[in-house]
Amino acid sequence: MMLRQRIEELKGSLHEALYLDIDEFGLEAEGDDLFSKFIGLSLSSAFQPIFPTSEFGRQIGYEALLRPAIGPDPVNPEFAFGFADSQGKLVKLDRIARTLHTLNYLALPEDRGLLFLNVHPKLVTSVNTHGKVFERVLHAHSVPTHQVVIEVQESEVENDKQLTEALDNYHDRGYRIAIDNFGRKHTHLDRLWKISPDYIKLDSSIIRQAESNQKVRRALPKLIEIISELEAEAIVEGIETDQQLQIALDAGAPYLQGFLLGRPQGHDAWHQGSSQPLRKTG
Repeated sequence: MMLRQRIEELKGSLHEALYLDIDEFGLEAEGDDLFSKFIGLSLSSAFQPIFPTSEFGRQIGYEALLRPAIGPDPVNPEFAFGFADSQGKLVKLDRIARTLHTLNYLALPEDRGLLFLNVHPKLVTSVNTHGKVFERVLHAHSVPTHQVVIEVQESEVENDKQLTEALDNYHDRGYRIAIDNFGRKHTHLDRLWKISPDYIKLDSSIIRQAESNQKVRRALPKLIEIISELEAEAIVEGIETDQQLQIALDAGAPYLQGFLLGRPQGHDAWHQGSSQPLRKTG
């Protein structure tokens, strides 16, 4: 189905069900690429693969990353979301980002696997009204919720009860949950028992420290074992060198992500087979 046709069908679906005008999303199609222009920002998607160590060379899915720009100059996503928040448009930007990522995800190769989506910490608990819009986008394109992994930085959400209830709601709707940047700061281990995430993504600082610090290197297998006991699976982020890759493999990491294995790129790059096949070192 052509991208413009997808947009038109989505427009009718959302207006009929939620009286939502998707023209406000500023979606623009150029060939198979979808962009958005919103509050002076140009928005596009990049996708970074996540690989299982049990099956080298085949990703389990992609993390969708927002690539904002002002004119020709790229800005970081934190700036974009902060700017939107200052104008009272944080929910709308998050909604646009999810829609943009989903439609571009559909243009990835057919073995695309899971779609990992980041949710802004301020919007984690907006699973009902806000979440219904996103579910309508998924259903309009036959993407089941169990194919979507909601990434949450739990350390940025202060209210335990609200966080647990929101993630339970996502789970009840069929989504999978990933805790992002685990170990960066203020990580609450006791929360993880209540949240029951499907994946825990270890912050990239951990593998960097393991490369130069023997204590961290020895602790990494134990951390991955604890995550397994939580009935979750660890994803080691930030793999940038062969040594880091070997450390993660030796520690028993089930999943890996990082520049060494595949940089974030548009869907057209993945059609051209530009991902690095995961390999064992040593």
